[in-house]
Amino acid sequence: QVQLVESGGGSVQAAGSLQLSCTASDFAFRSYTMAWFRQAPGKEREVVAVINYTGGSTYYSDAVKGRFTIARDSGKATMTLQMNNLKPEDKAVYYCASDKDRRPAYMLASESDFSNWGPGTQVTVSS
Repeated sequence: QVQLVESGGGSVQAAGSLQLSCTASDFAFRSYTMAWFRQAPGKEREVVAVINYTGGSTYYSDAVKGRFTIARDSGKATMTLQMNNLKPEDKAVYYCASDKDRRPAYMLASESDFSNWGPGTQVTVSS
């Protein structure tokens, strides 16, 4: 099973930007649907963005639409999440996830749709 590792988390002030990266351990990555989820303290893990295996289909939660951009580079076995105009409510642990399901991205917006997870990276946004 491919190993996923997130990086790029940290602390930023509101309205700032961060870019998260997820690196896969092998290039089987290019055939997987990928996603970012997040979990804030005391809350359930929720989807942030999903990108299908070709990169041609994406899905964003309403909370981040217009501010975050998901992308993938199959040549480098990496996925990124560019986060702009960050808000205090974006504070959470962000997780990278993958699955072999090839349905369109909007159909894969649930935690149960993904079988493989990274350990997470913390994002803190101060007001």
